Amino acid sequence: MARQLDEQIVGRYPVGRRLRVLDVGMGQGTQALRLARLGHQVTGLEQDATMIAAAREALSGEPEGIRERMRIIEGDGRDTGVHFLPGSFDVVLCHGVLMYVEEPDALLAGLARMLAPGGLLSLLVRNADALAMRPGMSGNWAGALGAFDTVSYRNRLGLDVRADRLAALTGTLAGIGAPLQAWYGVRVFTDTAADAAEIPEDVEALLAAEERAGRTDPYRQVAALLHLCGVRG
Repeated sequence: MARQLDEQIVGRYPVGRRLRVLDVGMGQGTQALRLARLGHQVTGLEQDATMIAAAREALSGEPEGIRERMRIIEGDGRDTGVHFLPGSFDVVLCHGVLMYVEEPDALLAGLARMLAPGGLLSLLVRNADALAMRPGMSGNWAGALGAFDTVSYRNRLGLDVRADRLAALTGTLAGIGAPLQAWYGVRVFTDTAADAAEIPEDVEALLAAEERAGRTDPYRQVAALLHLCGVRG
């Protein structure tokens, strides 16, 4: 997904431009820290205290220049308007968050308002059109049959969460003034891999295959996750 995001940023902004980035629901800060290392000014917004502590610990080990480019704010992604002025950011990330939000439209509208004109909104969501794939590939036929007509599922943490359909999100993005410009599949071939699986020796070939599948139909349509990129009009 990082490669997909970089492709969109490079295609939209001049090389070397320092962007203002907001990472909503930044988790332990992996993506935020990566972008700070690339020279961007990054703000991470997160409400989970454990994740904030992990992000701050990771940031503390970075050189001073990188630490100065990244700030961490404790808060809910639905309250961006409390923390920031409209149009404050060139790029807004919201990765792995929508599945925990029962009614995400208000959250998405708030994220779009944070974007400057021409700004990039990057979303990573669970693909509701492929919910039957994981149980089906694992031989759980009852689970696969039950997944066809729902957007709800139980994730690997044991939490009951929700997924999004590409068509519905495309309409939502158009309605909030950040129409879809590109979309990719994520975890096409590797979704059934165990969380603790060792990195294979041919990892570069694996990444190349995933990246190719993630931008190629029909493979991307059955990816576990969808990466959607909208642009503020």
